[in-house]
Amino acid sequence: MQKGYAVYWRRIGGIEKAFLILLLIYAILYFTRVSSLAQSFALLAAFVTGLLCLFKLARRAMRKAIWRLRNRLIAAYLFIAVVPIVLILAMVGLAGWVVIGQMAVYLVNKELEHREINLLRQAEAFAAIPIRDPETALSRFERNTRNSFPKLELLITGKREVRYPENALITHPPHTWKHASGLIVKKEGKIGRLYAWAHVTAGDEEVTILAPIDHDLLGDLVPGLGDVTFFPLMGHNKESHLPSKRNALDFQFTGFYQVMVPSWESPQNENSLLLLVNTRFLTVLATVFQKMDWTEKLLSWFIVVTVLFFLVEMVSLVAGVQLSRSITGAVHELYEGTRHVKEGDFSYRVPVKGNDQLAELTTSFNSMTSNLGRLIVVAKEKERLESELEIAREVQNQLFPKDVPFTKTLELKGVCHPARMVSGDYYDFMALTETSLAFAIGDVAGKGISAALLMATIQSTMRTQLSSNNGAGPRKLSAARMVSVLNKQLYATTAPEKYATFYFALYEESNHSLTYTNAGHLAPMLLRGSDFQMLDSTGTVVGAFPFARYEEKTILLEHGDILVAYTDGIAEPENAYGEMFGEDRLKDLVMKYSKADSSEIIARSMEAVNQWTGSSELQDDMTMVVARRI
Repeated sequence: MQKGYAVYWRRIGGIEKAFLILLLIYAILYFTRVSSLAQSFALLAAFVTGLLCLFKLARRAMRKAIWRLRNRLIAAYLFIAVVPIVLILAMVGLAGWVVIGQMAVYLVNKELEHREINLLRQAEAFAAIPIRDPETALSRFERNTRNSFPKLELLITGKREVRYPENALITHPPHTWKHASGLIVKKEGKIGRLYAWAHVTAGDEEVTILAPIDHDLLGDLVPGLGDVTFFPLMGHNKESHLPSKRNALDFQFTGFYQVMVPSWESPQNENSLLLLVNTRFLTVLATVFQKMDWTEKLLSWFIVVTVLFFLVEMVSLVAGVQLSRSITGAVHELYEGTRHVKEGDFSYRVPVKGNDQLAELTTSFNSMTSNLGRLIVVAKEKERLESELEIAREVQNQLFPKDVPFTKTLELKGVCHPARMVSGDYYDFMALTETSLAFAIGDVAGKGISAALLMATIQSTMRTQLSSNNGAGPRKLSAARMVSVLNKQLYATTAPEKYATFYFALYEESNHSLTYTNAGHLAPMLLRGSDFQMLDSTGTVVGAFPFARYEEKTILLEHGDILVAYTDGIAEPENAYGEMFGEDRLKDLVMKYSKADSSEIIARSMEAVNQWTGSSELQDDMTMVVARRI
């Protein structure tokens, strides 16, 4: 259990750890009652880190939710298309609510101002003309104000004092007031009350009219509009005047308007009140446009347009989701295909749906998978062939001579560099007696495995013939006859297009004689002093013609003579301009390094050929044999 808690503690982040630690600190401070200030700081810090943790969790959940491309596209569609429309609709609704609310407030406020102006005119009339007949004047005043303010009080002072009604307790405002009208807040005990009033002074005449503002009066300003109140002075009306609902869209709302109302005690003291109008949508429109049938038609058209808009939006949303599903479905199928390919299953095919770019992409993916399967097969086959070629190369390396036969007067050295894994070139050394040996060099037509097999056949044939002579020296052997036998066997056992050039020589140490047969091979060069002698062909290639005749020649090697035999991979490689290396350059190299070791001559020659071609890859197999008379 403790190990599990330790693992969980290591897995959570630094913010989560800070939140848990701060929460623990707050719990300790709360239960120990150490310091309320410390508790507040700890709680605030825990609250902030908790918010960060929630944000981090929400972000992680969002990343996990939109990991799939389908969810990501749907979220993108919602943010790009749906959210702006919702915001626009919300903005239109808010603007409509504000406009209709202000229209309702305007209707109420305009009617109230009209009545306040009427009240002011009555006060001005009383101040301008002294009252001679109070009863007639008050009767006329009552008729003019009865519809505007059913309840009001009048006080006139000057030449005579007049009150209306007679038992009214109204007084004039403080002397700081001069000419004024509108709304006013008058304190009655601890409670303030709202009045509409008018105060006019003209000479000795001073007229003050007060009309209380209550819910009934406000409700009658615009008949049938709804509940009207001044908050917070008046509170809510117990008897609601809210009109009945006409249809589902005739929703209720409240319009508001801030009004600054001065106090009775001083004009400088103002009270901030909110004029609230609780009404319905169609009621305001009917009041403004006066024709309810036209308003209902307008609303009906608005409902139709709204429904159509909603249907179009829903169709668009469904179409967007379907398009997203089609895209993400194809991507998901491709994802499943990549998983099968990753596991090595190249037979899996993604279903092709539709005739669009995604279908083309799916078809291309299936083609790619099929091609990959074939390439894997080819790669495995190539790997198998390379493995077999490596084995063939190792076998062929075993065929080349490991040890050079020892003689007192002749030094032999041979090297073969294949252009591929295996070579079609051939060279071999073989001791005949203690004082004689044989060596050969050949070049099989072609490259690769077939040429290497033919090379192995040549070596096997020649070694078999030499071994069958039971140690006979060069005097009892015939180079021409052995090459002739090789030619007949190759012709009989190989395809007609298979042939090889071949140079075979027998050396006798007693008289330093070299007897050779050159079957179409490049003429070896014999360096004696500063002169070169070319050992030209004495017959055609082996394996091409069954009755070909071969001759042999004998030369005596003198002390210091160097015999260089090579294949066309030395003389015929071309440079970037198409020029062959040629035997003249080879002669110059042999002459230059004639005093050096035989291995040095071979190494320098092959190095010069590689530099001549300017490529790290060989154009052909390079083989060279050097025989030096010592």
